Amino acid sequence: MSDNDLLSRISIDPNICFGKPCIRGHRIWVSLILDYLAGGTTIEEVLEAYPSIEREDVLACIAYGAEMVRDVFVELPLTKKKEASA
Repeated sequence: MSDNDLLSRISIDPNICFGKPCIRGHRIWVSLILDYLAGGTTIEEVLEAYPSIEREDVLACIAYGAEMVRDVFVELPLTKKKEASA
């Protein structure tokens, strides 16, 4: 399935969920699915939690996230390593 096919599974409607990107036909935010995946939840676990969506919907969320950051660079703060105490 191409990225365009996947991205067609995402909808943005200013009258639904405050215009946040959602899985088409659902009020499930793309960011919610990405948060789950980033937190270590597997695709299978997401599908169990949301039985009305399909694996391709989760892949569409990942594709959407990738597309959104393709030309955007966010500077991340550097953290200092703690020195070992003697």
